[in-house]
Order: sequence, then C-alpha cells, then structure tokens
Amino acid sequence: MRRQSETLLLVPLLPIFLLGMFPMLLIGLLGFFGLIIFGILLVCVGLTLGLEAHGEFNEAVIVHGVARGSERATQMSNLHAATRSAVVLDVAGIALVVAGIMGFLWVG
Repeated sequence: MRRQSETLLLVPLLPIFLLGMFPMLLIGLLGFFGLIIFGILLVCVGLTLGLEAHGEFNEAVIVHGVARGSERATQMSNLHAATRSAVVLDVAGIALVVAGIMGFLWVG
C-alpha cells in the first residue's frame, strides 16, 4: 500500500492560512494599533452588511410591492438573520478596539 504525502494534509488549510495572514501580520507588526485597525475594519464590515440587508429588503418591497404573507415572512427572516450577523461583527469589532485601547493604556 502507498503512503499518502503529508503535504496533502496542508492543502485544505491553505485558504485559512491566507485569510488569517492579514490580521496576524497587522497585529504583529503594529501591535495594539493593528488591533484597533482590525476592530475598525470589522465594524465597517458589520455596518456594510446591515445596510446591504436593509437595502435589499427595501428594494424587494419597492419593486415587487406588497407580497404574500409567506414571501413577506421569508424576506423578514432574511433581514433579521443578516442584521444579527451584522450586530455580531459590530460587537466583535468594538471589543477589539476596546482591547487595543486598553493595551495602549496598560503597556504605555
């Protein structure tokens, strides 16, 4: 029986490494200031996600008019799901900003 190469185990982990490389370099090179920048970026992504969800909901209401109850419930469910994930990103970003500021105050 042939043994498989261990490098094949690393192939599925490559996208995770590439996605995680930017924040780690940012935090590693800039320290607490990098943590603050990453937190601000997360807040921006959360706000954008929430605004896009509300925009899509408003567009569906304006373009299609009054929908049936089931369609309206689906639209509201999608809006609430996107809003919840946007709030999670906002809270995580604010936590990172606070952690970065506390790091400045504690170490500095």
